[in-house]
Amino acid sequence: MEPSPFSRNCGSRQVIDRIGDRWSVLVVLTLADGGKRYGELAQRIEGVSQKMLTQTLRGLERDGIVTRTVHASVPPRVDYDLTDLGRSLLDLVAGLEAWATTHLGEVEAARARYDAG
Repeated sequence: MEPSPFSRNCGSRQVIDRIGDRWSVLVVLTLADGGKRYGELAQRIEGVSQKMLTQTLRGLERDGIVTRTVHASVPPRVDYDLTDLGRSLLDLVAGLEAWATTHLGEVEAARARYDAG
């Protein structure tokens, strides 16, 4: 029997942790319209450090969500793209983005009420 996703050793929890990470969501959304170079990803995703972007891309590649293609050129060119598995996440992450956009006003109002006290 597979452990519960609430257990830290559960495989499904590890997948949820990967795809639920804010940087992973933003990488998947950025790659939705096609492959990008590392610099394009870094430029598009404001606030992500080089270290976090690199770690996120490696994790997504390890989990089969992103492919990394190195082109033999000078200087070397590296492209990142979604795999079929990664593309299967698009409806989910686009839904999260749509929910956040739709409910932003309500969330901001709740924050203001909470902060006031």
